[in-house]
Amino acid sequence: MKQLDVRLYEYLLAKLPEITTSWLAMRKIEKDSIYSLSAHPEMEETLREQNRLTNLTVISSLLDDPEIFEKNKIKWAAVVALSRVNSNTPIEEVIEALSKLRLTYWRLINEFQLANVDEIKLEDYMRWSETINSAFDQIYINFAETYNEYINSKFDIQQSLINELSSPIIKITDKIGVVPLIGDMDELRARIMLESIPERSLESDIEHLFIDLSGVTVIDTLVAQKIFQVTKVLSLLGTKCTITGILPAIAQASTELGLDFTNIQTFSSLQLAFSKEFIIVEQ
Repeated sequence: MKQLDVRLYEYLLAKLPEITTSWLAMRKIEKDSIYSLSAHPEMEETLREQNRLTNLTVISSLLDDPEIFEKNKIKWAAVVALSRVNSNTPIEEVIEALSKLRLTYWRLINEFQLANVDEIKLEDYMRWSETINSAFDQIYINFAETYNEYINSKFDIQQSLINELSSPIIKITDKIGVVPLIGDMDELRARIMLESIPERSLESDIEHLFIDLSGVTVIDTLVAQKIFQVTKVLSLLGTKCTITGILPAIAQASTELGLDFTNIQTFSSLQLAFSKEFIIVEQ
């Protein structure tokens, strides 16, 4: 590691508080932004702590060991990306904030160059330019990748929860349950239903399951096939299946597909099915 690089590293390290203060001073009032000048003091303290981590990461790029920068970069991206996802901060706001920080670095490097003008050559300045700019470019990329991973993970969790709630098994008795399906029924939702309903039926010890389609607004032939498969899987598991609220169009589409529902009880409404299943004794 060149002696001048060591001195620049130590110079920037000593300037960490100044770098953060200068960066924070570049903020302006922005609505609903963690980078806003009017943000809560606790948020400013969080930004200050995270900016210190950012600076330590960028400055470590001047060291001879690239593994140090790589480890710092990964740690920084994990901390900051998770924080920005949790605060619903758009990725472009983060990139803009990092760009402002880059400007602060070049102001300090220019000051260092002016203070050591007799020692610093053009090749030194060009080397620092390549190193620092490359460091910022890499953390941009690493942040974007980590940010997207967190977003996708968050979306997957939310989608799984939505899918789980969209086909719940409601127990009527210890052995009887109902699955009221509501809304559009596309192929993805039908596939998830096929995977989840039999498993939940076993977990709940259901012997007779009613699948009510009266609340389904859109359904096609592929979905009809999935529903038929669900009934077959339930039958193999020893669970009796009754379909209610099936529309004439679906019944016709099922017939055209060669789906044989003759061994499966079907009713026009859940109420009618219950009247056949349960005996009501009048007092």
